[in-house]
Amino acid sequence: MTAAPPVSAPDDAEARRAVAPVICYPVESLSPPDLALYAAARNGAAKVAETTVPPRHARAFRVPAGQFFRITCAQGPQVGDLNLFHAPHLSERFYSGKTRALHGTHLSTGDRLWSGFPNLRPMATIVADTLDWYGCDAFGGRVHDVIGTRCDPYTHHLLSGQDYHHCCHSNLTRALVRETGLPAPEAETMVHDVLNVFMCTGFTADTGQYFMKATPARAGDYLEFFAEIDLLGVLSACPGGDCGSEHSSDTAICHPLLVEVFAPATDALTSWSPPTPNGYDRSHGL
Repeated sequence: MTAAPPVSAPDDAEARRAVAPVICYPVESLSPPDLALYAAARNGAAKVAETTVPPRHARAFRVPAGQFFRITCAQGPQVGDLNLFHAPHLSERFYSGKTRALHGTHLSTGDRLWSGFPNLRPMATIVADTLDWYGCDAFGGRVHDVIGTRCDPYTHHLLSGQDYHHCCHSNLTRALVRETGLPAPEAETMVHDVLNVFMCTGFTADTGQYFMKATPARAGDYLEFFAEIDLLGVLSACPGGDCGSEHSSDTAICHPLLVEVFAPATDALTSWSPPTPNGYDRSHGL
């Protein structure tokens, strides 16, 4: 097969590159989260549950609608991979792609985690982030990404030829099996693209490749959410630890993650109600 000839840039190449971008999904028409209401409800809320996620493993936890959950680096820098499900109906789960399209590649306070079609509604709202200060570094890195998928044994095998059973995909699968009793093959198909909690990532300027670097999180840093609907969460403590070198590793220094659930006073959210499923009629023009 003859190689394709090189393509020369057209005379108007610079003019084409200079076309201004347009935001695909302007969100000004969306009702913003009432962070003041959430803050008032959070003030004085009582801790009702906690779960420790061991290094290189995952654990499930449940959060009723109207409660809060916090993910904390309990002992040191550690990345976590988070899946969310609507607890009564596991077919409704976190949609990282649409969340990314609405809020950007990395999330922080005031951003929401959206569920997939046909519901497309907020599942959780970020209400506090101790890494808000980080912003964008000189490499284009930011924290809490919705661009990476999750480390998985299939890609690991593809690139190394080795089987590794503690990638986040496998960790999430095992935890979902333990929590729900689903057969492993069925549970695996329900594991989905994640919010990479505390992970610092971006794209290289020259090749556009996805990169990671050591998280800026330290012991005590946390990301906190308000549960908009009844949630089943599954969180993996990534085998890459702070993800400063590799993310499928038995040698990286790893730490546990702590998940705490807080319940506000019963009268703290009288003006709030869970979001309803998306209003599209689902006729699809048929």
